[in-house]
Amino acid sequence: MTQEAGTQRGGSGTAEESARASALLTAQEQAAALFAEIGRRGLVAPGRGEREVSDAVRDLAREMFGVRRYWHKRIVRSGPNTLQPYRQNPPDRIIGEDDIVFCDFGPLFAEWEADFGRTFVLGDDPVKHRLRDDLPVLFEAGRRHFAAHPEITGEELYAEVVRLAEAAGWGFGGPHSGHLLGEFPHETVAGAEVDSYIAPGSARPMRRDDGQGRRCHWILEIHLVDRERGFGGFHEELLDLGHPVAA
Repeated sequence: MTQEAGTQRGGSGTAEESARASALLTAQEQAAALFAEIGRRGLVAPGRGEREVSDAVRDLAREMFGVRRYWHKRIVRSGPNTLQPYRQNPPDRIIGEDDIVFCDFGPLFAEWEADFGRTFVLGDDPVKHRLRDDLPVLFEAGRRHFAAHPEITGEELYAEVVRLAEAAGWGFGGPHSGHLLGEFPHETVAGAEVDSYIAPGSARPMRRDDGQGRRCHWILEIHLVDRERGFGGFHEELLDLGHPVAA
């Protein structure tokens, strides 16, 4: 939880909540700008190691926004490593000429958390390109489903996201499809804390206030995989605030 967010009091509809939502959106916009610059500078390139790219993005975030802290581990995964869910730590891999790579970063912008993930395709493989292009489409389909069901629970949204993935011809790569923003470390999922995730067993309505009377805000994650071909892709951003972000 961010220090700034922890000082906000008041539930839905208050000026404090409006300011909190605005700050979270601003943090996401900065993350989107960071990812756009990753593409412009060609930081994801053949012959570079995943850790090398991660360090280059870390340096770029510091250069652009003064970012020095991240609220979860920095992830760059390529090729077969893209099949692995968040909690795994596959060995460093060199990015190939005809590869697929996803980046997942949780930078802190002035004490406000962002969580943003995008996929890059190197080369002309049509299946990799289709997977990358399906990611934002399925994200928006999940967002529409959330918007259309005011009482939806985390487990219900997870089931819909998995259904959408399978209907598009992909597997779903994660044990969850998102989480509350800023309330817990990713590594902790046990007991009642499953309600902090969009996951099986998360039975509380997602539209609720937390224990301090603040509105819960959610990140939606789409992790598509093609297990037969041995690769996947990843896309994430805020579910319940703002509009689609292009990056």
